[in-house]
Amino acid sequence: MADALEGEDSPAGAPFVLVLTRELVAPESTVPLLRLGGPTGQGQRPGQVDRNHGGGDLANYHPVEDSVPPGAAYLLVDVERGEEFCNVRPEDATATIRSRGRTPLTIDEGIALATQVPQVLEKNKCFMLAGSRRSSLPGDRRVPALWISERAPKLGWCWDGNPHTWLGTASAGRRTG
Repeated sequence: MADALEGEDSPAGAPFVLVLTRELVAPESTVPLLRLGGPTGQGQRPGQVDRNHGGGDLANYHPVEDSVPPGAAYLLVDVERGEEFCNVRPEDATATIRSRGRTPLTIDEGIALATQVPQVLEKNKCFMLAGSRRSSLPGDRRVPALWISERAPKLGWCWDGNPHTWLGTASAGRRTG
């Protein structure tokens, strides 16, 4: 996928992304700032948090790995939206991602990617954020995801065991604090 990352505006990923964590800003505040790539103006709608998340629900999602640097910001390097994992269950995609020495993206990282590279959200090529899970509910199988709904970015969730033809699993080569 290195070829897809060569262009600065490549929709498949980004060479690097600056991530602002919840220590600085909450996802509920940043999702409405998301816009789809392309011409601005008519038809641009603000991002939205899916109604199935409920008030305060995003605060229950936390990184599943300890490799997220502490602090308010860090750099995510060699980022891919993971379209090769479309129609692959997130749990299977995550195993493959980790076997390659990569890490699945968290909610904060997915929002940062979609903010800085809005073209990364394309019809039928959106992505799950398998690096975050609801830690307050052991055994919870929800995986957060970013997709397009009603001409706007949407942060929702899917079940870990369900494949989706239009959702890949985003990943990064590394995090740098």
